Amino acid sequence: MCLTGSLLRSVLVLLFVAVSCGKRRCNYKEILGSYREVIFVELQNLNLTSSFNTSKDRDPCPSGKARRILVSIYGMTQQMRCQRSGKQQADLEKPLESMEQLIIHNCSPNYLGRRASCSTFQKPRRCALVNKRRRQRRRGDMASGSTVDMDPDVALRLFEEGATLVLLGVPQGTELGIDCKSWQVGPRFRGVKMIPPGLHFLHYCSVNSPSCGGETGPKTGLFLTLKPREILLANWDAKEEDLDFSASRNEEEVSRIRATIRELDPYLGPYPYEVMRKWVSLTDHLSEELANNLQPLSGRICAFSDVIPEIQFTHTKDRAEQPRNDTACQSMREGLDRLPKMKQREGTELRFSFIPEKTYPPGATPAEITKCSLDLSYALDTVLESNHVLQPLNLLGEMQFAFVCFLLGNVYEGFEHWKRLLALLCRSEEAMRKRKELYLGLIAVLYHQLGEIPPDFFVDIVSQNNFLTSTLQDFFQFASGPGVDGTLRKRAEKFKAHLTKKFCWDFDADLDDCAPVVVELPEGVTVD
Repeated sequence: MCLTGSLLRSVLVLLFVAVSCGKRRCNYKEILGSYREVIFVELQNLNLTSSFNTSKDRDPCPSGKARRILVSIYGMTQQMRCQRSGKQQADLEKPLESMEQLIIHNCSPNYLGRRASCSTFQKPRRCALVNKRRRQRRRGDMASGSTVDMDPDVALRLFEEGATLVLLGVPQGTELGIDCKSWQVGPRFRGVKMIPPGLHFLHYCSVNSPSCGGETGPKTGLFLTLKPREILLANWDAKEEDLDFSASRNEEEVSRIRATIRELDPYLGPYPYEVMRKWVSLTDHLSEELANNLQPLSGRICAFSDVIPEIQFTHTKDRAEQPRNDTACQSMREGLDRLPKMKQREGTELRFSFIPEKTYPPGATPAEITKCSLDLSYALDTVLESNHVLQPLNLLGEMQFAFVCFLLGNVYEGFEHWKRLLALLCRSEEAMRKRKELYLGLIAVLYHQLGEIPPDFFVDIVSQNNFLTSTLQDFFQFASGPGVDGTLRKRAEKFKAHLTKKFCWDFDADLDDCAPVVVELPEGVTVD
């Protein structure tokens, strides 16, 4: 029996699946059954399944490659016999014998060699992918400082199903990262491979050449949604100091890269799988659609806003009407008035949900204004109805988006929006009684986010007040009130104990001095 290329590939795939099982429990019976089915189907396709009357009619298998494959399969059946005992061996006996007879029937027995004893079989070698990653670490590739020993099954699955970012021309020394890990790019860098499918955050900082000082620029980031086995291609634009992904829309160029991916493989750093769990915990409520709706229309999230003058002084007479800067300012106000009025360039703004400054409905009475100022449920409902009416939990996704922009993208605007969303959620007493799932999710989101920031980060430098403790104090007070779901109350108590133990925050301090004073307004007096 001579094996064609199609049959060789089929046998090799199944052989590799069996070997990759390693020490975990495998259904060897099913695997061997698959061997037999694949080989038999291929033989039928080749019209080689007719019976032979004499041994000389059998194909002597002149191909050395085919013979080695058959010998390997035959040897594996013997190895499986040696590695199993008891009932498992009895279950394997029939498929092993069928496999053995199938090979002997279709190829002369003398080509199979002498039957080996169990003592000759050694433990299977570890996955070649892991060994390859170790060699890359010794060479000092991009991800050398971040790789860890990966389970062979996980490595194989990522190698087969993972996406690939091919980033060509990125200057050496550029700080580049994906999700919660970043590196300085080396001279061999061409991209990142074995990326788990799903949502990811790519971020990078351009750098000047050493001859120009080697200064690092502000960080730029973007959210990407990668599909299994997808190849995303980008070229470094030296003029814009940014990655240009337009090449990914060229199917011919992507096909060329896919055809030469083996040659690129030594220059691709593996995805830092050790941070995958952390990344998922920080973005489990953030979907592809939500991320696309929140990030700027330009597709880039920049640490520093791209601003332009509100008024374009295109004519000399327009500039002549502006305050002169050749005389000393007489006051701070005069100095501020001389500064040009700036605005963000259109398309570069983060598209966060609008949080109204007035937390009460139009035409509210003074009593209603006081109530809505203490309980922000009306403002929270307004935000949800305007932005997340179908999926209220998307508000948690927006909160995670803002946090990632700040934590990984260095965008201070993201931190400010995160604070406003947190205050809105924590100070909505009525909503806490109605929206149990939203607040259970909030506790989980905060649990993971607060683990990424130093405990003294939230302290106001001027007043020495901790924004987070004062905000969460209201949350824990409302969560222990009447009408709150028992599961939510218990979860809040555990979260409070966790924060108290980990950060030594006191949520029971008396804040009576800061309590608002309700004032009844005279008749005829309205509030704007």
